[in-house]
Amino acid sequence: MSAPPESSPRARPWRTCLDVEGQDAGHYRDHVNEALYGAIDGEPGRVLELGCAAGAFGCALRERHPATHVTGIEAGHAAAAVALTRLDRVICARIEELDFAAEGLADGVFDLVVAGDILEHLVNPWSLLDRVRGLLAPGGRLVASIPNVRNFQVVAALAVEGRFQYVERGLLDVTHLRFFTFDEILVMLDDAGFVLETFFYTLSPALAETYDRGRGQSRATLQYGRLTLTDLTPREMMELCAEQFVVRARPKGRAG
Repeated sequence: MSAPPESSPRARPWRTCLDVEGQDAGHYRDHVNEALYGAIDGEPGRVLELGCAAGAFGCALRERHPATHVTGIEAGHAAAAVALTRLDRVICARIEELDFAAEGLADGVFDLVVAGDILEHLVNPWSLLDRVRGLLAPGGRLVASIPNVRNFQVVAALAVEGRFQYVERGLLDVTHLRFFTFDEILVMLDDAGFVLETFFYTLSPALAETYDRGRGQSRATLQYGRLTLTDLTPREMMELCAEQFVVRARPKGRAG
């Protein structure tokens, strides 16, 4: 048997990115996910933001909707300290370990739960969604943004080059524990007792031009590096070119 190939030098983000509580406040980009913001329908009201980081998203909600009250949950101590200067309340804790009732997060209190790029970081996002469903008031909604592991860049690197390389941030962020395709996002929502109302998607910049060329075609071709897929339906093109999906959902059994 021949010797295994030598591994190529690469960055080792696990050395610096896995200390969630001790990370610098600037570890995650301090920005507003506009696609996620666009999924919010009407006045936000009382908001619970899961994984609020340094509070940029909730701050934008409060600036644009002054009557909004935002409670954030954030595990990173430094980021939570910054968020506290921007939001109405911040709970510094790991979400999955948090006792909602002990923190005064009562059933039926919130009009909106925001899960921006957080579910993929959790051991059991299904259980968390099941728990937060009860926190929503009548007419309340969940909005969430979730990376798309079916992205063609990820698929091509895995299929052709044998790479599934964890990085500091992005689709293969080293802190991601769960990976979802669009169909599995829908399954997760259904399992947790939610009904999808609408969804949006953002395109990977490297695939956007190809996607636009194929728009409107009943069958299209997608090529990235040495991998080429043909005879793709519009939905397949969308799912392969999407970098992230944004969903808005309501609890089952509640009117839209």
